[in-house]
Amino acid sequence: MFLLLTLAFPGVLLGLMLMMERVEAPLREEALGDQLINFLDSARPDEVETFVSQGLADALDRYWRRRSLRNRLLTRRLAARG
Repeated sequence: MFLLLTLAFPGVLLGLMLMMERVEAPLREEALGDQLINFLDSARPDEVETFVSQGLADALDRYWRRRSLRNRLLTRRLAARG
């Protein structure tokens, strides 16, 4: 029994390392890091709270909805002036 566990351990360890690689790969992408930095630089407190409680995807959705609404309002104001 001990011999079987001894022989299986390297295979199990290799499998765990491969799974961790898949988990870590999206975290290393520069685009995600840039999005996170931009988000944290200009996010409102409620958006940061969403980030902490629900994760980055929901917080970024909320952030981009706010930004697109602000851009639409600015476009309307500029069109009304011009």
